[in-house]
Amino acid sequence: MTSNKKQKLILLAFLWLATAQAYATDIWVSPKGSDSNAGTKSAPFATPDMALRKARELRRLKDPAAEKEGIRIILQGGLYQLHQPMLIRPEDSGKPGSPTTIEAAPGETPVLSGGVQVKGWKKAGSVAGLPKAAKGNVWVADIPKVGGRQLEFRQLYVNNNKATRATNLTDGTLDRILSVDKENQAIWIPTPKVAIKDIDQLEFVIHQWWAIANLRVKSMETQGNKTKLTFHQPESQVEFEHPWPAPFIDEKKEYNGNSAFFLVDAVELLNQPGEWFAHQETGKLYYWPRKGENMSNVQVTAPVLETLVQVEGHRDLPVQHVGFKGIRFEHTTWLRPSKAGHVPLQAGWYLLDAYKLKEPGTPDKAGLENQAWVGRQPAGLMATNARNIDVERCVFTHMAATGLDFVEGVSYSSVIGSVFEDIGGTGIQAGFFGSPAYEAHLPYNPTDERELVHHIYIANNLITNVTNEDWGTVGVSVGFAHDVNIEHNEVSDVNYSGICVGWGWTKTINSMKNNRVHANHIHHFAKQMYDVGGVYTLSAQPNSEVSENYIHDLMKAPYAHMPHHYQYIYYDEGSSYIRAINNWTEADKFFSNSPGPGNLWENNGPQVDEAIKKKAGIQPEYKDIKENYKVALNKK
Repeated sequence: MTSNKKQKLILLAFLWLATAQAYATDIWVSPKGSDSNAGTKSAPFATPDMALRKARELRRLKDPAAEKEGIRIILQGGLYQLHQPMLIRPEDSGKPGSPTTIEAAPGETPVLSGGVQVKGWKKAGSVAGLPKAAKGNVWVADIPKVGGRQLEFRQLYVNNNKATRATNLTDGTLDRILSVDKENQAIWIPTPKVAIKDIDQLEFVIHQWWAIANLRVKSMETQGNKTKLTFHQPESQVEFEHPWPAPFIDEKKEYNGNSAFFLVDAVELLNQPGEWFAHQETGKLYYWPRKGENMSNVQVTAPVLETLVQVEGHRDLPVQHVGFKGIRFEHTTWLRPSKAGHVPLQAGWYLLDAYKLKEPGTPDKAGLENQAWVGRQPAGLMATNARNIDVERCVFTHMAATGLDFVEGVSYSSVIGSVFEDIGGTGIQAGFFGSPAYEAHLPYNPTDERELVHHIYIANNLITNVTNEDWGTVGVSVGFAHDVNIEHNEVSDVNYSGICVGWGWTKTINSMKNNRVHANHIHHFAKQMYDVGGVYTLSAQPNSEVSENYIHDLMKAPYAHMPHHYQYIYYDEGSSYIRAINNWTEADKFFSNSPGPGNLWENNGPQVDEAIKKKAGIQPEYKDIKENYKVALNKK
């Protein structure tokens, strides 16, 4: 038996032991309950936080039933509006054979929401700058106040459907930049067809190889058929100093043209049904309803929180044995792009500082020409310093950044049979990717191994329509981590790569090893970006494997500078000691970019046995998640 199969069996056995006991202590919660109740089925609490508090007290007082058989916090169906993230502490930990589980009541759909409702809609009168086509079609409401302050948000959901911030992205073919003036930190573009008078909220979104950048516009200076844009700090300096990825100019006309761009967040751009504009100065929110939307009874939600659940332990006192089952996590925002712009290095990791080295080279890599220090996007559910955290049959949707993130010091944990849909960034993320204090290209192998993410099982999940705001994010993203098993997932409708494992661009042996990407169904990827892979790897990862995946419908990104630079499996810089075996792809299109030693390539492409296709993807016992999450959505 191979070490990977042993790892899987051990992990499955562990998960079974953690969940196979009968529970004796149930704590009930209902949106119709009261936190002054006892938390029983007939007298439930109103909030999950109060249920957690009771569970914590049962653990503290060593309640015999809780200690022996565990605690279930059972959420009845309905909406739970969170005013701050649920914090799961070490004191909330369960024990082997006695976990604490937060789960849905049988047959019901509890929703943990980080949003607020927008009410009081009425037909808008005269609105300065509104396009002619929108006049008479637009409705208006007051921007909600939260905590006495006017809410800022970047997403809006109307009857559970994501609306679109006013943009020219929907107008058809995107224009391309004309030139870049690094010295003066300016970009020249064709003069927009629509004159934008109020640029206070205007953003410029630019296609940069394998990433996009959101730049807040500081000034627009029109000179006939061309216009010069400058941008606010700090993103302006980062944008014009960092070398990779940067705006592309096809000077020799060898490729597919200069970088494409679009504009967003100005009232003059509100020209299509389904678009909205929140005017922060006047406090008014404008929306053009889609066909069939009745604004007299519509449900409109604006997100408030960036994170819904924070599992937060300490290296010396981790959170342990906590599970989530059947919960819907909805409505998160991410405000950094509105406050500091967003210029990523890769996979959504935004640059805090980055520049080109005058003399290339670092101790690890003689030819390295750039330095980069990065920040991490927030996630709907984040876990740090935790063990035995199990997420099963949950739904993560309507989120601005990452869905679920195992950040640091997380081990022996799983994400099984869950749905990640309508996510602005990455669906599932795990591991270390650099930080403000650790340069992103350095090999990571910490002295204190408790920092590492390891022994993670990601299986039978549906990950679809993710990366829909930050196009350079991915379906599943794993950085410096080891013993991560990613199998039998379906990943689709992704703008960049499907499953990415590895970080650091290094051939140096580091903390990554024993990672496995097996029997996944990956399709309809590379919709907007390129330099991608259905499965994409980076750096040395001894005893790692990419096997029996079914990869197809590699899309042709319309604005790629190099229109053929995409592949089904991609060994990028430093990829070493990785086996690629028996992967079915619809074409023989693969790529290696400066790989390291020890790689094995065996029987990959369209000639692989058709049985691989049939076995890949979500297994029969979890097939129901593909439709059930939609049914639950319609029942809300």
